[in-house]
Amino acid sequence: MDARSRGQADGTDPADQWVLNPDTGEYELRLNDSAEQPKTPRPRSAPHPGSPAPARVPGQRGRRTAPAPAPKAVPEDAPEDAPGHGRRKRKPKRSGKKKALMWTGGVLGLVLVGGSAFAYYWYDRLYGNIDTIDIGDVGSDEAVADGPVNLLVIGNDVRTGEGNEAYGNRTNVTGHADTTLLFHVSEDRTNATVMSIPRDLMIDIPDCESKQSDGSVKKIPGSTVPTKFNESYGVNGRDPGCTMLTVEEITGLELDHFMMFDFNAVKTLSTAVGGVEVCLDEPIKDLDGGSGLDLPAGESTIQGEDALSFLRNRHGLKNESDLDRIKMQQKFVASMLRQLKEDTLDSPSKMLDVADAATKSLTVDKGIGSPSKLLALAKELGKIDLKNITMMTMPVIDNPDEPTPVTVVPHPTEAPKLFSMLQNDVSLTEVKKKEKDAKNKQAELLEGTRAEASEIRVDVLNGGGPAGAAQDTLAWLQTSQGVARSTNKGNAPSDVDKTLLEYAPNQADQARKLADLMGLPASAMKPGTKDADATTPMTLTLGSDFKKAGTPIAPPKKVDVEQSHADEKMCKK
Repeated sequence: MDARSRGQADGTDPADQWVLNPDTGEYELRLNDSAEQPKTPRPRSAPHPGSPAPARVPGQRGRRTAPAPAPKAVPEDAPEDAPGHGRRKRKPKRSGKKKALMWTGGVLGLVLVGGSAFAYYWYDRLYGNIDTIDIGDVGSDEAVADGPVNLLVIGNDVRTGEGNEAYGNRTNVTGHADTTLLFHVSEDRTNATVMSIPRDLMIDIPDCESKQSDGSVKKIPGSTVPTKFNESYGVNGRDPGCTMLTVEEITGLELDHFMMFDFNAVKTLSTAVGGVEVCLDEPIKDLDGGSGLDLPAGESTIQGEDALSFLRNRHGLKNESDLDRIKMQQKFVASMLRQLKEDTLDSPSKMLDVADAATKSLTVDKGIGSPSKLLALAKELGKIDLKNITMMTMPVIDNPDEPTPVTVVPHPTEAPKLFSMLQNDVSLTEVKKKEKDAKNKQAELLEGTRAEASEIRVDVLNGGGPAGAAQDTLAWLQTSQGVARSTNKGNAPSDVDKTLLEYAPNQADQARKLADLMGLPASAMKPGTKDADATTPMTLTLGSDFKKAGTPIAPPKKVDVEQSHADEKMCKK
C-alpha cells in the first residue's frame, strides 16, 4: 500500500516517553513530543510506582519507517497536536462521554487504565496495529474540528484472509471501494447523517495524486466517461484520498478523514462484541454463493464468518439487488452500535478486545493515525444519541443510458437536496429543533422588519459563481424584483465558498428583504458593527454555492428518501 506506516515513524521507543512530573512526584506517560515536558526522562529500568517496568513489555514490535513523521499522540482530556495545514481553522476540542467507544471499537478502554504500565502496553499494541496512509493535502491534519465533521468509512472488498476466497478470487489486488458510508456529524454534535454510497453508482472520478512509499507523488488521471464508484479506489493506483476526492465531487462537502476496513474486520469485530443481532422476514440459505450461510426467519445472533456472509448476501432479499443489501448492511451497523453501547462499555476486557480487533483491520489517514487521535475523534462522535443518527442510501435512479439497468445514477432532484442539507448542516432529525431554533443567533438575523425593494442599495460581486453571475443577478434584481439601486462590481478580490451579504446594523431591514428575494440562508448574513450613511450600499458576494439568479441558496428542509435511525431494532416488537 502506498505510503503506509505502522506506529511511530521516527523510531522513538515508547518506553522513553515516561517522564517524571515534578509537581506530583510521579512518573507519567507523555505522548506528545511538542508538549511542555519535564526534562528528566524516566529511565527504562525505573518502573512506575506500584506497576511493572514498562520497557519491552510483551507485544511490542519494531517500527516501520515512513516518508513523513507519524501523527503525534495527545493527552486524554483533549487533542493538542501541532496544527497542520487542514483547510479549516480548528479550535480546542471538547471532551466526550464513555459511549464514544461505539464509534471506535474500544479505543476508549484506554481511559479506564490510563497512567499505568497496563495502559502503556495497550497503547503500544494498538499503535502498532493501525495502518496509516499519507493522502497528501486531502482531508485534515487534525483529528476533530469545532465545525461539522465528515468521515468516510470505506469497505474494501479485497479477498485476502482465511476463508475469504469463497467470495471470489481477488487475492492479488488491492481491492475496490465496496460498502462506503459517509458520516456527517453536526457542528453541535446533537445529530448525524449516515449516507451509504452504492458501489455501482456511475459518476466521474476526478484526477488525484497518490503518495508513494519512496516519498514521490504519482499523478493519476480521472475517468473520461462515467465510471462505477467502486473504481475510485484500487484502480490505476488510486488510494483512499482519491475516493475522498470523488465523494467531495459528488456531494460538495469537505471530507476530514477516512477509515477503511476489509472483510476480516467484519469477522473479528462481530466476534469481539459477542455477536450481532439480526432479524429476517424470511430464511436465508446461500446455495450459490459458496458461503454456507443458513439463517432462519426471525431473530439470530451472528458473528465471524456468518456475519460476513450475511453482509455479502443478496439471496432472499426483495429484489436481490445491491440497494437492498445496503439496507441490511445499515441495519447490521446500527445493531452493532447498540451492542457496543449496551453490552461492552461496562466491561474493560471486552472494550480492549474490541479495540484490538478493530485496529488490526483498520487503515486511516495520518490525521487520526494513532489511538489517542482516534480517541479524540471518538469523544466528539460519542456525544450523539443513537436515536439522532439518521441512516439512508444516497438518492439514485436506474441508469437511463443502459437498456437493462444494472447501475445507478444520482437522483436528479432528491440527491442535490440531500447534499444541500448536508452542506448547510441541516439535521434530518427533530432533535431539539425548537430549542435550537430559539437559541440560534444566526437565525435571529432574519427576524424583523423588511424594507421595500426600491430602498435596497447593494453592490454585487462574483466571488465564485458562474461566469457572468454578477451581471445576470443585477439584471434580475432590477427588472423583476424592483431593486433599482444595485450595481455590478465585477469579480470579488478572491473566491468564496458561500454567498455572503455584508451590511451595517442600520441596513438590517434592507438585508432581510434582499435575503428574502435571493433565498439567502441565515448563514449568509454578516452584519457589521458601525452604521452606514444613507448612500452606502451593502455588499453581496456570490459564492460557489450560487447557481443562478432566482434559484434560492437556502437549503431545503426535507428530502424524499427512505430513512431509518440507529436506535431502531431489526425485529420490531
